[in-house]
Amino acid sequence: MTAIVPDQSGGSAPPLNAGLLACIVTAALAGLLFGFDTAVISGTTVSLTRAYGLDSFWLGVTVSSALWGTLIGALFAGIPGDRFGSRDTLRVLALFYVAGGIGCGLAWSWESLVFFRVIAGLAVGGSSVLAPVYISEIAPPARRGGLVAAFQFNIILGILLAYVSNAIIAALALGADDWRWKFGVSAAPAIVFLLLLLRIPHSPRWLMAKGRVAEARDALARVGMGEEQAEKELAAIHAGFAAKPSGEKLSWRRHRKPIMLALLVAGFNQLSGINALLYYLNDIFAAAGGALSADVQAIIIGVVNGIFTAVGMLLIDRLGRKTLLMVGSAGMAASLTVAGLALGGSLPGWIVLPALIGFIAFFAPSTGAVIWVYISEVFPTAVRGRGSAVGASTHWGLDAIIAAAFPTVAALSVSLPFYVFAAMMLLQLVVVALYFPETKGVPLEEMERRLGVG
Repeated sequence: MTAIVPDQSGGSAPPLNAGLLACIVTAALAGLLFGFDTAVISGTTVSLTRAYGLDSFWLGVTVSSALWGTLIGALFAGIPGDRFGSRDTLRVLALFYVAGGIGCGLAWSWESLVFFRVIAGLAVGGSSVLAPVYISEIAPPARRGGLVAAFQFNIILGILLAYVSNAIIAALALGADDWRWKFGVSAAPAIVFLLLLLRIPHSPRWLMAKGRVAEARDALARVGMGEEQAEKELAAIHAGFAAKPSGEKLSWRRHRKPIMLALLVAGFNQLSGINALLYYLNDIFAAAGGALSADVQAIIIGVVNGIFTAVGMLLIDRLGRKTLLMVGSAGMAASLTVAGLALGGSLPGWIVLPALIGFIAFFAPSTGAVIWVYISEVFPTAVRGRGSAVGASTHWGLDAIIAAAFPTVAALSVSLPFYVFAAMMLLQLVVVALYFPETKGVPLEEMERRLGVG
């Protein structure tokens, strides 16, 4: 039973085993915390505005505060990730998740709330780099897309859980400070994540990069690889390292193409408007009106997101990354345009919900499922952590800027952001069609050769 045996043809996928699944599930749990921490804010905006007397500008600052932490975490996570390994760095980030949840729940001032949101953001940003890297390095090539996409599925699950948690806490009528409970409950799954991380091995590829061959052999055994196959895998990884210069560093001259691909796939992910819409979902639905409450409509969006992310997991290793991105771009552009028309009064307000359902249905299996897979695939092992940090920091930097600006722009014209996001998705369609290579089923070492960095 194999775990990461190279399959040059990208053919049939090997069966999974308990050891490999434990590693995948543990790393993917970072996605659940990622999703919960980024979406929980949507149910607190009204309470925070009242508690601290925030206008639209300071509300934007509050919502985006965690995102500046994610940017810093994403920028710098690759350094300890490459040096100490993704697993050990994720353990530290799990502590940050715990501290962020408890700290926000006990915040004694607006400044302390923002501080602990930044701490949680550091964990989100760092884990968005290192969890997909870890999964990509232990996954079989024929299954890699779907397994890394499990991280994205957990992000969506975390978002849905945040919406449900917000609705439950709101229904309990805990008073003006209910926002404390909404933030604080995230500490519980963070503790579970930390405990599970104590039971999984380092990535065999990272161990080989550090010359720790015996430990790499043991790690391969722990993810279910037999002795003969393990020796073949170790030889293949070693050959890949031998073909590259010693002490390889991330550089524009050598890694220009993977850097550009990471920048583009991450940038377009945020230029779809996905996170800004999720952060302000309750406010958008309140502006549109309708018979359903904003909380219920948000939960509907969360369920749709989960369903279509699962669809993406099934399709990403069948149709490929490029096809999903192109189809999704066209569908998102159309859905965003309809939502903008409805919010602007050209169409009935009730159309906003089905338009956003359509947007999510196209986003989740395309840009949503592909981003973390693609970023974790295109860089060589020696610089995968730092390379992935380039893509993730682009994602979080744009996220912070868009989230901070959204309330102010929407106050001028509620439909304008939707038209801008739609235009960006049309641009993504063109760029992907002309520039993006397909990575479906390609072993990581072969990927380096195809991108000119092997």
